[in-house]
Amino acid sequence: MTHRVKGVDCYRTAVFEAHQESTGVCRDYAHLAVTLCRAMNVPARYCTGYISDVGLPPPYAPMDFCAWFEAHLGGRWQTFDPRNNAPRTGRVLMARGRDATDVALSNAFGSAALVKFAVVCEPERLTEPQVR
Repeated sequence: MTHRVKGVDCYRTAVFEAHQESTGVCRDYAHLAVTLCRAMNVPARYCTGYISDVGLPPPYAPMDFCAWFEAHLGGRWQTFDPRNNAPRTGRVLMARGRDATDVALSNAFGSAALVKFAVVCEPERLTEPQVR
């Protein structure tokens, strides 16, 4: 599959289209993976939140909303990221659901313009040992 460039995203009506076109964004990949897991009777859920560039080499991609999925394997929920296909530091889970419709981070009715959007995720720097 080929990742679509920012600004070229469109809403799909079916996972089948993402598979047939071999292109998409993280939401499409997560939906496709959840669908394939469920077809094999593997419990799966759609996840959405933020993903950071912590620990990645330059040039850094802008931090943004991201979608991934979790599958119940080996008696516990495992995280999978079909878009990045690598472990990432700084993943911030906002919501889990059956699909993107369940966990929309915002809804607008009527005209709405996003004026500014920025996500910052940085590792916490501890100055003294934390005692718990």
